[in-house]
Amino acid sequence: MSLPGVRAGARYREAMTDVPEDFEFERRFFVRELPLHLVGAEPPAVIVQTYYLAVDGYGLRLRLQASAPRQRLDTTTRADDALTQFAPEFDLCVLTAKGPYVGGTRYEAERQLDIGVGIEMSRRGGATIAKSRFSVWLDEDGWVIDEFAGANRPLIIAECERNGPVTDLRIPSFCLSEVTDDSRFSNDYLVNVPYSTWAYRFEEELAASGPHFMKEFGTNATSAG
Repeated sequence: MSLPGVRAGARYREAMTDVPEDFEFERRFFVRELPLHLVGAEPPAVIVQTYYLAVDGYGLRLRLQASAPRQRLDTTTRADDALTQFAPEFDLCVLTAKGPYVGGTRYEAERQLDIGVGIEMSRRGGATIAKSRFSVWLDEDGWVIDEFAGANRPLIIAECERNGPVTDLRIPSFCLSEVTDDSRFSNDYLVNVPYSTWAYRFEEELAASGPHFMKEFGTNATSAG
């Protein structure tokens, strides 16, 4: 991350020491294929996110979620079409202000909105992204696995989030390489520069350099997940 981003993160930490709940701690990983033995039992939630600001790690995001949709989101579905398709099933709407990632930490402040208002806001502006979200429990951690649709197909990202820094993590075998420190894999980047437009470059990088796992968070262990 650039020095301005680091300085911004430091200012966030100093200003928000009394409200640690406004920070999220997570690590994210590139996944080649869904671990069907873990995610096959429960249908995934469908998430449609609209960004009204997504620049240099700063984002203003509106998330609509259908927690128990009657049908799966087809990965070929465009994000705008997913908004229309799942509008009757959304049961959660959250507006979130985000700051840039700094060492696996990100400022995040949320507020729930009326679902109807959120749908109409998403229809009227912003850039939209859609994905299916699977939730699994591995060892002592909860994980979410996001399968992206539309222009970001066939991207799959697994994420582990905790109330504090994600240290000494047992990384499941389906996680091919860590992307916590790669801003290209943040949703607010993908909404403007879809994965399908640069997937070949990432695959070339991965083939050349091999898997990458961050060393700043203690010991990385391997799980059979």
